[in-house]
Amino acid sequence: MVELTDYRIPSNVVLPASVALVDDDSEYAEFLQQDLRARGMKVDVFSESGEFLATAAPFDYGFYVLDLMLPDIDGLELIKILRRRTQAGLLVVSGKLADDAFDQVMRAGADMYLAKPVRFEQIAIAIESVQRRTQPASALAGGAWRLDDWAGKLLAPDGAVVELSEADVIVLKSFLQAQGEVVSRDVLKASLSQLNGRSEQGGLNATIFRLRRRIEKATPTVVPLQTKARVGYVFKAPLVMA
Repeated sequence: MVELTDYRIPSNVVLPASVALVDDDSEYAEFLQQDLRARGMKVDVFSESGEFLATAAPFDYGFYVLDLMLPDIDGLELIKILRRRTQAGLLVVSGKLADDAFDQVMRAGADMYLAKPVRFEQIAIAIESVQRRTQPASALAGGAWRLDDWAGKLLAPDGAVVELSEADVIVLKSFLQAQGEVVSRDVLKASLSQLNGRSEQGGLNATIFRLRRRIEKATPTVVPLQTKARVGYVFKAPLVMA
C-alpha cells in the first residue's frame, strides 16, 4: 500500500471545501482518504456509485475523485451525470486498461486522468493543478476584472492592463452578460458574426486562444477563462464594466 507523503498543497491554492471519493477498493480508498485529510481536505468515501448518488447532496461537493470500474453505474456514466449538475473539479484515478479510456474520460467531462498505480502525492498534485485552473481568480487575487470596451482594455485585479482586439471585446461582453454562467459556442459565434469579416483569422477557437495569451502575458493572475467540453466557455471570476 502507498504510504502517506509529506507533500503539502501550496497556501495560495484554495482547497476544495469537500471531496467525494468514489472507489470500490476499500483499502485503497481508506488510505487515500487519510492522506487527503492530512493535507486539510474533508473527504467522504463511497464504494458504489449508487450509494454516492443516494446521499442527500451528491452534487454539492467541491471536488470529485472517481474510479472508472464501479458497481451500479460505471465511472464514465457517473462523470456524465455529475457534469449535468456541477462544474466542480473532477479527477479520475483508475486502473482501467482500455486504449481509449483517457479519451472517453476527458470527453465525458473529467478535468484530469491518472492511471493506477499512482502515488498519493501525485493525486494531491493533480488536485492542486485542477483547483488552480478551476477556482475563481478572485480567490487568488481579490477583486473583479474590469472591461473597458470603449478603450479596448481589460483591467486585471492586480492592476495589469490587457490590450484587447475588437473580437476580444465582443467575447468578453458575452461573458459579462452571462455573469459567471457558461456561454455556449453558438452564442459566442453569433456575437462574433457582427464583425462582418473583420474578425481575426481562425474563428472562435483562435479568438479564445489569443485572448488567453494576451491575459497570460499581461499578468501572473490565473486566467479565469475556462473551456467547458462540448458546451462552450465560462469566465470564472467577477467581471464588471470599468
